[in-house]
Amino acid sequence: MSTDCYVSPLSERYASKEMQYIFSPDMKFRTWRRLWIALAETEKELGLKDADGNPRISDEQIEELKAHAEDINYDVAKAREKEVRHDVMSHVYAYGRQCPKAAEIIHLGATSCYVGDNTDIIIMTEGLRLVKKKVVNVISELSGFARKYKDLPTLAFTHFQPAQPTTVGKRATLWMQELVMDLEDLEHVLSNMKLLGSKGTTGTQASFLELFENDEEACKKADRMIAEKMGFQACFPVSGQTYSRKLDTRVCNVLAGIAASAHKFSNDIRLLQHLKEVEEPFEKSQIGSSAMAYKRNPMRSERISSLSRYVIIDALNPAITSATQWFERTLDDSANKRLSVAEAFLTIDGVLDLYLNVVDGLVVYDKVITKRLMSELPFMATENIMMDAVKAGGNRQELHEKIRTLSMQAGRNVKEKGLDNNLLELIAADEEFPMTLEELQKTMEPSRYVGRAPSQVTEFLDEVIQPILDENKELLGIKAEISV
Repeated sequence: MSTDCYVSPLSERYASKEMQYIFSPDMKFRTWRRLWIALAETEKELGLKDADGNPRISDEQIEELKAHAEDINYDVAKAREKEVRHDVMSHVYAYGRQCPKAAEIIHLGATSCYVGDNTDIIIMTEGLRLVKKKVVNVISELSGFARKYKDLPTLAFTHFQPAQPTTVGKRATLWMQELVMDLEDLEHVLSNMKLLGSKGTTGTQASFLELFENDEEACKKADRMIAEKMGFQACFPVSGQTYSRKLDTRVCNVLAGIAASAHKFSNDIRLLQHLKEVEEPFEKSQIGSSAMAYKRNPMRSERISSLSRYVIIDALNPAITSATQWFERTLDDSANKRLSVAEAFLTIDGVLDLYLNVVDGLVVYDKVITKRLMSELPFMATENIMMDAVKAGGNRQELHEKIRTLSMQAGRNVKEKGLDNNLLELIAADEEFPMTLEELQKTMEPSRYVGRAPSQVTEFLDEVIQPILDENKELLGIKAEISV
């Protein structure tokens, strides 16, 4: 590794090799060659003629192009670009050096955006497919966690203040539901990905209309055929020189949505780890602090939060770029989009690997969970206690005021004096409540206060999650590898 120049932490620390390859130069330039082959095949199949009325493109030329689709002569392209300062024409030249018979028909009628923009769309599509795979696997891991702990009562929080109990599994369904919403958005965008096609310098297809001697039907067919050869259903029906940069906005907004869901999950885990109820994985030799040897910092969850914020903010780049394009094209998009789009994908890839790794190794401390719940449960049981007293002949308004007063007294004992919650003892000692301490303690069964949480978990997993997992079963089974 070079140590005397900047190296992106996305490639060194966070993004997977699989996502890095999708955004690699090799993927980009191999796709250029596939697009040139698709263009030549399409032009031949549509009967493109030369000036003498003979077929303009031969099978032999196409076979020569296919023979060198993978073995890119990067050294020739690099040397040529130093001379001409144009990356597309440098690669046209390099490809032509390998394919002398086909050199004259490479890129025939096309603009740089034919390979550049179509490749960007293909790469984003592949990136979205990998993101989908990882989101589905995170949902799968969370579903196992939720089912395992669907019945374990835990103290719920609103405003991070103790609230009515839920279960550990029910809380996990909240994380899953947000990912399900993200998956719906992702699938919508994926199903609507279209290629630019072969639109020419201002989107009018003028050069192709000239090539095909004013045959408009051939021009229309060319787009459809190129799309099919590249694995797409269609091309954008209209464009300028480039595809609308709104597509980049749409794609990165989906990634930002996933980042927001991951950030929410990671914050919850960080808070739960502070409460010592749930911990992210902590390896045997892992060091939590250089000064405090006892510490077990939630560093993976913190990293999820950190990287997720980057994706959320980065989504502004494509939106602003889209908003500031001029007429049929301007070039102030190029430098920005090659950074912002690639980094959004590489970063969310790292986020999802961390998310999967954390969920796969979550540690639940049920005794701590129960202890904290039981310390607050008397407050939550007061409504049931009050109703039982009303059934025994008490006045509801008077009992409500008495419960409120005793609750405040018990709260002061806990917060001001550091004592245990003695609300049950206070109620048992009050003559307006016809219940003994033993009877009151029997009401302290946590499962009585979680409502439908266990059933909600089962229903959600069976009715919402399982169909998703069944539909995407070929994507399941990956394990996340994290570098640090």
